[in-house]
Amino acid sequence: MMKRYGTGWFLAGGALARTGDETAGPALLLAGFALTGSPATASLLLAALAVPAVLGGPLLGVLLDRAPRPGRLLAACLLLYALGLALAAAGAGRVPTVVTLACAAAAGLFAPALAGGWSAQLPYVTDPGGLPAATARDAATFHLASLAGPALTGALAAWTFPSAPAALAVTLLLLAVPVAWWLPAPGGRAGADAGAGTGRRAPDGRSGAAGLRAGLRLTSRDPRLRGATATSVLSCAAQGMLAACAAPLGERVLGGAARGVALLAAVALAALAANAVLARCPLPVAPGALLRWTALVQGAALLLAATCRPGPVAAAALLAGVGEGPQLSALFAVRHRVAPARLRAQLFTVGASLKTTAFAAGAALAGQLAGAALPAGLSAAAVLHLLAAAVPGDRVGRSRPGVRRAADSPGRGRGR
Repeated sequence: MMKRYGTGWFLAGGALARTGDETAGPALLLAGFALTGSPATASLLLAALAVPAVLGGPLLGVLLDRAPRPGRLLAACLLLYALGLALAAAGAGRVPTVVTLACAAAAGLFAPALAGGWSAQLPYVTDPGGLPAATARDAATFHLASLAGPALTGALAAWTFPSAPAALAVTLLLLAVPVAWWLPAPGGRAGADAGAGTGRRAPDGRSGAAGLRAGLRLTSRDPRLRGATATSVLSCAAQGMLAACAAPLGERVLGGAARGVALLAAVALAALAANAVLARCPLPVAPGALLRWTALVQGAALLLAATCRPGPVAAAALLAGVGEGPQLSALFAVRHRVAPARLRAQLFTVGASLKTTAFAAGAALAGQLAGAALPAGLSAAAVLHLLAAAVPGDRVGRSRPGVRRAADSPGRGRGR
């Protein structure tokens, strides 16, 4: 048993789980192709792992919000994700394809727990005054995972055997299980206000369906959550378009498709560095405003990339990361401040599901555009970011009448 569960344990567990998740997709793709010899089957396996998150996110969110010990449920999700992934990787080419796809889809149902479900527990392991910095560090684990996962997959596949990356993904997921299991129960460190975004969670006697409806209503009716969700989903679709354009961009501009994939690593590295700076020196900007400004930065980066010249493309990758990292931190800050504790996990997991779907849709659209005209695909992605920057939304730092939250008070937090 962990004698004292601090933010360090939380971040380490999140980094392990998310690196396992980022390794899982490419690992399953490589294992499927190597064992079946069919690119179509391999891509179906990847899709089967990603698409079920749309269903799993809302359901897991309701269950996490209602669980007296959400960490135990998160641990179970990690175990089931690891089991489904292991069965899918082991069965590729050995059992009927439909069985392998079913195993991958079953694993994908639990993926939102690694993203939104884990982040929703952050207020229970840190003090309200330290929440802004902890949020930036939590967001940084996503970028660390997106940098490490594909790199580990490529290295293992090149130097060992095709199923080794899948085994690594399963191992990383299992290593995160005990960290999830000992997550503190809600209400341990947070304040006493049951309705505040960082407060103690009040019991919810409603049915699961009623809880789900309440979460969706809050997302659609609260202008702060609605604006943050719309901005992040549009930006995530644009990020999917950039990912789809990376290989052809590298081939046509940088001298090789592999160099284009390296651009994505550069984006992740810049995002990680930007979040590290943000954790130490928070910007004096409301999270809602920061969301929109960072979308604007990413839009400018993709317009720069659309020139299809080596120097501007390299600069665009770094600029895109500088916008992407703080944008994720700002999104988490919006949810932590606005969401009632009884609905927080649901809002995080629903948001993760929507972003996963938007990323996949953006990648599919850009794949078609990039084949015909690469600058058109990149320009379309830039337009999505600019639309995201134009989404209206109230300042999240503004409290509701009669409610003054510790996280929103002037002079609190790191350097504010």
